[in-house]
Amino acid sequence: MTTITKIAVLAVGGQGGGVLSGWIAALAQADGYVAQVTSVAGVAQRTGATIYYIEVAPKGQQTPVFALSPTPGDIDVLIAAEIMEAGRAAMRGFLTPDRTTLITSTHRILAVSEKQIPGDGRGDGTAVQEELGAYAKKVVAFDMERIAQEAGSLISASLFGGLARSGALPFAADAYRTVLRSSSHGAAASLAAFDAALGFEDGPEHPDTAAQTVIGPQASVAQWNALATRIDSAFPAAQAMLRAGLQKTVDYQDLAYGHEYLDRVSPFLGQSDALDQSAAKYIANAMCYDDLPRVADLKTRAARTARLRAEQEISADGLVQITEYFHPRAEEVCATLPRRLGAAIARRPWAMRTLARLFRKGRRVRTDRVVGFVLLWCIAGMRPYRRRLLRHETEVAHLDRLIARARSCLPDNPELATEILSCQRLIKGYSDTHTRGHSRFDQVMEGLDLVQSRDDAADWLRRLRRAALADTTGADLAGALETVRSFAVTSTSQAPATAPATPV
Repeated sequence: MTTITKIAVLAVGGQGGGVLSGWIAALAQADGYVAQVTSVAGVAQRTGATIYYIEVAPKGQQTPVFALSPTPGDIDVLIAAEIMEAGRAAMRGFLTPDRTTLITSTHRILAVSEKQIPGDGRGDGTAVQEELGAYAKKVVAFDMERIAQEAGSLISASLFGGLARSGALPFAADAYRTVLRSSSHGAAASLAAFDAALGFEDGPEHPDTAAQTVIGPQASVAQWNALATRIDSAFPAAQAMLRAGLQKTVDYQDLAYGHEYLDRVSPFLGQSDALDQSAAKYIANAMCYDDLPRVADLKTRAARTARLRAEQEISADGLVQITEYFHPRAEEVCATLPRRLGAAIARRPWAMRTLARLFRKGRRVRTDRVVGFVLLWCIAGMRPYRRRLLRHETEVAHLDRLIARARSCLPDNPELATEILSCQRLIKGYSDTHTRGHSRFDQVMEGLDLVQSRDDAADWLRRLRRAALADTTGADLAGALETVRSFAVTSTSQAPATAPATPV
């Protein structure tokens, strides 16, 4: 039994774990080994990895008896397609310090529990990577997802290269390449990803890229260059964030919107680095809200179709079927109407009820067909008229209030102005998510009213915002607001009474 090599592959849907386990079995069989592959499915895609289990042994006079699933403490090679999956494997006892070779990619795929947190719910993958060395005999870890993407392949190919790099199996690199060449499709890309992983050299995970070249009509390029020059000459403190914000707003609307963005940001610049960063980031986010034209625009872009084909490994001449699901609420539909018409409908409950009945069911739109694509293309074509829509009026009013409140703190308290602008982080998405975000924003601003006169107002506002981002139920925010109200009421009740005026 000691001649059996035991290999576990942990991968979620779309990462090619089944393909990788098939390659490993084919590699062993081509070299005179017998192999068996089994799999234990996770709970669901993105909520639990499927464990592909391979056992291989040299051919002999007796046929080995293979197990059907891995056993903690009895694995020679473990391949994890994501760093947190490697951490979970360590917690389950699949890694043994004196035996197991671990091959893992260091990139992250967020779990459902991480995405549910309104704020940044991401686990610390770096901390997990630092601890893995104590659990495994040998660790091969780098960003294999990026390598696969650069080669136009899937991560299974670069993980296969990581396995060859580890030397855990007694097979030459050319034997691995022979298996890849026999793939039914994508062999060239798989070989490129394999060789890149096999010859990976430690260094920066994300090397600097060359500056992008802007192309388009000459007049538009000249306007863009003028905006870029304005950033370079006037706003040196936060140039990177300003460029990102400018690119986002121009892509969202037009060059005039980029001018408006810089005009809104400029009063905050030059007072502190933190304020520069917050103003550049959160004003751009507030100006680029999600509405129906934006969603339709993103879903009809050629780049999205190319990405979907690449993810599913579909050639340019292959036939695809793409079904988009839409379920806009009556409020979203009403907000997409011209200001006067939308406001008139919003003021009449019977009209909103009628609109809600018309859109109470979701729509499935086939964008691989002419009718479905043209429908979304026409909705995306509303972008030039966005400034005339009710939703734009509502979002601009919110942004004006946010900017006015932050500017009221200047120049005396730039830290508080930074925290006020950062509260825009609470508002994101669309539909119910957007509504909940606005509700929490309003609650945090109510808390600010209670503490704004205090010297530590910025600290308390930061605590309120973090509480609002901590969970989906709002319990942490409610508790923080109760604390603020308690000492606000106490300080008011203890304030000395004003002496009556002396009669003349």
